[in-house]
Amino acid sequence: MLFASINPADGARISAHRGHTPAEIDSRIDTATQAFTAWNQLTPARRSILLRRLGRTLRAQSAPLSALITAEMGKPRREARAEIAKCADCCEFYAKHAAAFLRPERPPAGPAAARIHHRPLGVILAIMPWNFPFWQVFRAAMPALAAGNTLVVKHASNVTGCALAIEQLALDAGLPSGALTTLVIDGHAAGRLIADPRVRGVTLTGSTAAGRKIAALAGQHLKPCVLELGGSDPYIILEDADLDHAAETCAAARLLNNGQSCIAAKRFIVPRSILAAFEEKLTARMAARTVGDPSADDTDQGPLARADLRDELHAQVVASRRRGARLLLGGKLSRGPGFYYPPTVLTDVAPGVPAHDEELFGPVAAIIPVPDEAAAWAAANATPYGLGSAVFSRDPHRAANLARRLLDTGMIFINEAVRSHVAVPFGGVKASGLGRELGVAGVRAFTNPTLLWSAPPAPPARA
Repeated sequence: MLFASINPADGARISAHRGHTPAEIDSRIDTATQAFTAWNQLTPARRSILLRRLGRTLRAQSAPLSALITAEMGKPRREARAEIAKCADCCEFYAKHAAAFLRPERPPAGPAAARIHHRPLGVILAIMPWNFPFWQVFRAAMPALAAGNTLVVKHASNVTGCALAIEQLALDAGLPSGALTTLVIDGHAAGRLIADPRVRGVTLTGSTAAGRKIAALAGQHLKPCVLELGGSDPYIILEDADLDHAAETCAAARLLNNGQSCIAAKRFIVPRSILAAFEEKLTARMAARTVGDPSADDTDQGPLARADLRDELHAQVVASRRRGARLLLGGKLSRGPGFYYPPTVLTDVAPGVPAHDEELFGPVAAIIPVPDEAAAWAAANATPYGLGSAVFSRDPHRAANLARRLLDTGMIFINEAVRSHVAVPFGGVKASGLGRELGVAGVRAFTNPTLLWSAPPAPPARA
């Protein structure tokens, strides 16, 4: 089986990679299992040295790595460079802090002799998507590696070049062979690996449908899993919001990574008293973005990663208009080579419309008018997803207090765009997944909280 990489800017084939045979897959998992023994026996200080070296290796190779990201999935070059820098930050953060996150703990109010030790599980299978081809891997891998696990990575087929580059980076940094291994396989082969007793856990970033399948397999084989799935993040614009700041932040958040992000702003919930003003400001900022060659430094938005993704997005826009949504900007397929889609704004989006009910994975903003603030909170939760959310208000304390009580999402941001950070937990609820990546929770996600009860020796018996 061949896995082709297609340049989404012009549709040309970049490369093709031969898939691993069953024998090669078995051998690579064996190597990862052997690497676990060596990696786990290293002191946390020694592992930290190697993770820091991996961060330095990323920074040193930023130019070719960011060019590879841009070529394989169309990310604008500036964002690709930022992605590599964030991966390096992640390596350095867990090199510095993982030992403290894993320090043995006495259970609160527990016996003096009891301690909880967070011990690594072994080989972790990571099933990764294409939209952040380096960051998604490092976001999952660095906490797990820092805890002493090893990883085998099944990456998306259209970014196989990135997947192989990540494996080589780990080797260049001096990590044991097999500590971070790429498997060039399809999704069916990855699913079968969950049954392998050498695989001790699985982490997936992908669609909700894929997450349900992986969760069922993991449950069948009693394997822990972390699932980071789809999102339809609500951005609530309260009546007292600074509309210029809100519109600028919302446009940037909607167009991040060409609109292809689980935490990109998806639904803009706006009271009717400020609707016209917000529509005008958001549309102007979306229209001002430069669409073009993603390898150019002045490009804000490049193409979508694949032709089928663009076609699916356009079908959602067309269906939304047929069901009553009103088009303010864009909404037309681009002519010429490449998988481009213009920045698009829909308003009067209501329940029953695809732009309201479904995740739009591309540069399309859906404005949902509501009569008042109370209706805004209800509309925000009217989705099967629950990943991130944002609220805009000139009274951030009130907004935060209300959001904390009323919003059913894993992450809440006030007057800022939803984003990940190396130090804090990342994940959602409902159809957006389960478990957490990053932070203390991410480091401990694939560890065994082992109870060690060590009582002092009994006093010697009297003669």
